[in-house]
Amino acid sequence: MQKSERVIGVLGATSLVGQRLLTPEIHGCKNSDENFVAFTRKKPAANQVETDAVYWCQLFENEAPDFEGSIEDWICLAPIWVLSDYFDLLTQRGVRRIVVLSSTSRFTKTASIDVSEQKIARLLAEGEDRLRNWAEENGVAWIILRPTLIYGFGQDKNIAAVARLIRRLKFFPLLGRAKGLRQPIHADDVATACLQALRAQNIANQAYNISGAETLCYDEMIKRVFSALGRQPRYLRIPIFVFRIGAACFKFLPRFRNLTMGMAERMNVDLTFSHADASRDFQFEPRNFQLRPIDVEV
Repeated sequence: MQKSERVIGVLGATSLVGQRLLTPEIHGCKNSDENFVAFTRKKPAANQVETDAVYWCQLFENEAPDFEGSIEDWICLAPIWVLSDYFDLLTQRGVRRIVVLSSTSRFTKTASIDVSEQKIARLLAEGEDRLRNWAEENGVAWIILRPTLIYGFGQDKNIAAVARLIRRLKFFPLLGRAKGLRQPIHADDVATACLQALRAQNIANQAYNISGAETLCYDEMIKRVFSALGRQPRYLRIPIFVFRIGAACFKFLPRFRNLTMGMAERMNVDLTFSHADASRDFQFEPRNFQLRPIDVEV
């Protein structure tokens, strides 16, 4: 790793957003004096290699990391509810500023009829609270970013999952009218937002929702997945009351255990958030939802 005026620590570097953050096209290492230390408990992916700007530091239980330098600036891309596991590491390295990913699910799943979704919302909220309390006690400037539906490079749990189901079934089941509004956000835009927020020294102790530039209905979003796959849209429209009966009958079978009324609810509810504050404060400019073949590849 080259000597630099600024070192940025990254937690969750093997995640989709982490992988994109550490690419030259996102962090712009050729035109920057920033270097990155990527901390991870997992082995880096095959496409994640050390460069002059990126140093990898694998974390092992009960072992001190092999990077001992001071790191004042951090980006956390791991689930926010595990961030507290790293508070000691951050403190030891002299953290002064941190950008952390949460999710708008912190709001949208709070009142879900699905208990597992309520748990996710609770974990997100608790993670945000723990971050704020710890940061205030230790004089650390914090910024929370809450992205909407993340997609990209066939590695996400949203659009990529839809594409896999279409490949398997040759159609896509829509529950009810499926007209709930969505704002898909590309992983590259999330990674860029993290860097923009970290670099914007005029903002601190703020939480921002970040969404894609385009708002579209759920069924239109699915239509674009078909198009990216080179297929004509084929839907199986299921009335919600029929799905409710089916989910109750088959929920004990392993293949159908993920069928929940929360799925039907989400397809028909608007899940939209303004990113105007992020655009104003750190020039966040997301792209429209224009899927490429690489975004639906497995």
